[in-house]
Amino acid sequence: MAGSKGPVALQCWERFGSGSPRSCTVAPDGSLSWEAGGGPGQGLRAALTAFASSLTGSLATQAVLQGVGVGDATASVSAATITWLLKDGTGMLGRIGFAWLMGSRLDCEAKKWRLFADVLNDAAMFLEIVAPAFPSCFTLIVCVSSLAKCIVGVAGGATRAALTMHQARRDNMADVSAKDGSQETLVNLAGLLVSLLLLPLLSERPSLSLAAFFLFTILHLYANFRAVRAVIMETFNEARLYLVLKHFIQRGKVLTPPLANRMEPLWTGCHPTLSLSLGVPLHSLVSSASELQQVSEGHRQPYLLRWDRCQGQIQVTLGQEVSAGVILRAATHGLLLAALLEDVPLTEELETLRARSGQPLKETVGPLSKRLTRSLIGSTPSS
Repeated sequence: MAGSKGPVALQCWERFGSGSPRSCTVAPDGSLSWEAGGGPGQGLRAALTAFASSLTGSLATQAVLQGVGVGDATASVSAATITWLLKDGTGMLGRIGFAWLMGSRLDCEAKKWRLFADVLNDAAMFLEIVAPAFPSCFTLIVCVSSLAKCIVGVAGGATRAALTMHQARRDNMADVSAKDGSQETLVNLAGLLVSLLLLPLLSERPSLSLAAFFLFTILHLYANFRAVRAVIMETFNEARLYLVLKHFIQRGKVLTPPLANRMEPLWTGCHPTLSLSLGVPLHSLVSSASELQQVSEGHRQPYLLRWDRCQGQIQVTLGQEVSAGVILRAATHGLLLAALLEDVPLTEELETLRARSGQPLKETVGPLSKRLTRSLIGSTPSS
């Protein structure tokens, strides 16, 4: 409109991934005016996380060096060497054990394990700072700290790769990884410069050093939590699938990826009463011909499902060649059965199924899970 002082009609908008759309209008002078973003982004939070972690790491390193005898003329070189070797050896064992126990869960729960790694890392550095105050237990404390730090290395490194893959929207994982590494190097350099100024002021003041550690730790954990919460994963893990499924069967609507990620717990977990074990070997599912006949009776799906009442577990065995949609349907089938056993309000159709929970449900739950799967695939960007 002639004489208008503000922007005129909306011309276009853009959106990156699952982020909020940003509109564009035409200013009176003919230039394009883009709507401002919604405040500090994930990059700033990640920078604060690395900066605070660098400072606390410097304080912890100083404490460990003091503990092994650096600056003490009466300290034994051999004793310091043995302490250091025990510390490293304990950490190596912890790295191997943690990778063996939890390696398969790091991909699907990358955000949770990333937060876990940072919390554990701060706990390990706290142990290193207080270790010099307990000379008789110094070796034990630094060994426990090294064990925790090696677990952090496995969990942090693996989840970093998973999150980098998520951010590589144009299949440019190498590019994203290189830029992320450069950003972290720059932030760590800034932390190093601040540490050079800070450590001389705190070296002879243990109480002040501990206070600074807690300050930087709070900043680190807060920034890390906000950064992890800002990540919007557009694929299903068990927790997100269960949240989406539960919301659908209660309200008839499918959660969007931003809402599902916002509701996903990052620490306590969000799982049904029955745990889901997907991809169980057939020999673990059945042990006799009668059990095999019972599981496969009336079977029409490319997967087998069994409810193990003793272990409180829903076990799913997949066929030799199954698509991603079939895997999603199998997981939905299992989680739907778990939802029927929980004390939550359901639709009339599902309340009828709940009343039959003591009877075989696969004839009815199977087709229903197939319909739910079609709804999920049709309403989400990725599965």
